[in-house]
Amino acid sequence: MYVETRGQGPALALIHGWAMHGGLFAPLVERLQDRYTLHLVDLPGHGYARDDDTALVPETLAAELVARIPDAAWLGWSLGGQFALRAALDHPHAVRGLVMVASSPRFVVGEDWSHGVGAQLFRDFGDALAKDFRGTLEGFLALEALGSAHAQDELRSLRAQAFERGEPAARTLLEGLHLLDSLDLRSELPMLCVPSLWLSGRRDRLVPAGAMPAAAALARNARSVVIPHAGHAPFLGAADAVAHEIDTFLQQLA
Repeated sequence: MYVETRGQGPALALIHGWAMHGGLFAPLVERLQDRYTLHLVDLPGHGYARDDDTALVPETLAAELVARIPDAAWLGWSLGGQFALRAALDHPHAVRGLVMVASSPRFVVGEDWSHGVGAQLFRDFGDALAKDFRGTLEGFLALEALGSAHAQDELRSLRAQAFERGEPAARTLLEGLHLLDSLDLRSELPMLCVPSLWLSGRRDRLVPAGAMPAAAALARNARSVVIPHAGHAPFLGAADAVAHEIDTFLQQLA
């Protein structure tokens, strides 16, 4: 893994979503680095860690990250939330707080969970990767921006930044899609003992707006905030609002 450190003050580790890298958090870095030490993680197979062939196993990577970044709050966006949540569940002594951004404990629908996408979505993306790698990634970027009041601006930003550290490794992308399709951490949320903030975009097309409030309701000392007019990457289209909520949460931890 690759970790870039910026800023000064209490530590906040940030983990990106599927096919992305830590550089996508630039709007939050701009707004928070004068008050917090920000550790921007590139997961194996992504960004500057593209050549790292370590498997995307949340338990293993969470333990490694906690060892490298002790005594920090953790933020996970989309798929990255699975690693941040795993760190908070397994290492509460080292994780001061958890911020989940557009990241659900379960991404697909089920008989007892209506707040997800159809299970076939991630499988279709996996099949499409083998036929048109770059085109499939471009399609996923469009889906991330879809619904936001600033969709065109967000899509331009995602396209400009998504591959600036190189294309992610195909093998790792398939592992990530499997995690999105199969993980279900709802049963563990009652054991989450660190404070948590669940931020979502009301217009998110990948994580329906009801998912984050429903997840927060399963955890202790948790708060859900839905950002109006935002999509799956609310820190792009509503950076001020997202940074304010994160800052308020971290100040309460202090």
